[in-house]
Amino acid sequence: MREISRFLGIIIRMLYDDHNPAHFHAIYEGYKITVEIETGVVNGRFPRRALSIVMEWYAIHREELLEDWKLAEEHRPLHPIAPLE
Repeated sequence: MREISRFLGIIIRMLYDDHNPAHFHAIYEGYKITVEIETGVVNGRFPRRALSIVMEWYAIHREELLEDWKLAEEHRPLHPIAPLE
């Protein structure tokens, strides 16, 4: 799993050869979720505050996440995405 961003103790990762739909993984203090890039649908459990932070970051970087998903499908290096400031 390739780390593409890290902020406020939250790690954002994406896998090569992962299943559709396009999504990313977020990890925080033992909690794990996936977020579908097209829809914002969340699977898994996360503390409410951390989830709201991830969703704010996702809204800002949705297009970059889609670009990284395409790169992952092609087994090309992923681009880091700026953390939430």
